[in-house]
Amino acid sequence: MSAARSPQETAAHRYADAGWPVFPCRPASKEPATEHGFQDSRTDHRQIERWWSRDPERNVAIATGAPGPDVVDVDVRPHGSGFAAFNRAKAAGLVDGYHAVIRTPSTGAHFYYPGTDQQSGSVRGQHLDFRSAGGYVVAPPSRAGGAEYVVVKHEPATGATVSWDAIRGLLEPQPQPDRQQGGRAAGRDTGTTSLDRLVEWTARREAGNRNFPLFYAAKQAALAGQLDGAAVERFVDAARRSGLQGGEREARRTIASAQRNAEREIRPVRPFAAEREREAG
Repeated sequence: MSAARSPQETAAHRYADAGWPVFPCRPASKEPATEHGFQDSRTDHRQIERWWSRDPERNVAIATGAPGPDVVDVDVRPHGSGFAAFNRAKAAGLVDGYHAVIRTPSTGAHFYYPGTDQQSGSVRGQHLDFRSAGGYVVAPPSRAGGAEYVVVKHEPATGATVSWDAIRGLLEPQPQPDRQQGGRAAGRDTGTTSLDRLVEWTARREAGNRNFPLFYAAKQAALAGQLDGAAVERFVDAARRSGLQGGEREARRTIASAQRNAEREIRPVRPFAAEREREAG
């Protein structure tokens, strides 16, 4: 009779059944136990058995990016938490659609989405990382730092992907030029050319990207002072052509969110404005 599988090996087989390539990490560690790390990941059950037969306590890791999942990694450390950045992205509608939430040993979280071929990345200083092509995550029921990775939520994937470019664009906005040039907003000097490019860029995006590219493009138009009523309708049509999930209602909600976000960036600072408003009320 063969020895019973460890929880880690059992999970590795389950992930492989879902089409997610896996590989072992050293026990209680994030360090790969194979020579080439995530590049050695497999869905082959015989290979998985061989790996864990050498040490049943090895952690299990999943190679991210299609065919594996994409993962937004919210880190929590003594010097900071990524939840503030994640909540900003959530308020902007950029991280909806996750089908699993994993509590990590640091009390942070991994949010799982359908995999894409995006590049992995991080937002500097905000404790938020993205794992896709060229990355991996340690997965339940692995342990690290004396604690387990724990499934908090799991449900069937909806097919909704997440855009790291959108999240990074929100959290690391590029410096904007002075918007007051000769009494009118900068960005209008080029007429509708930049708006045309943004609209057509949105229309060419692949279906399933949810509301990023629309959010990103509409925000850029708003920052340039070009998001008037006609532009909104053009973006709605572009979203329809790109196959945005949720249809016109979702498109209008996303455009409104983009406009609010842009307004927050350009709104002048008014010291003690909130206190004066409360006193007036």
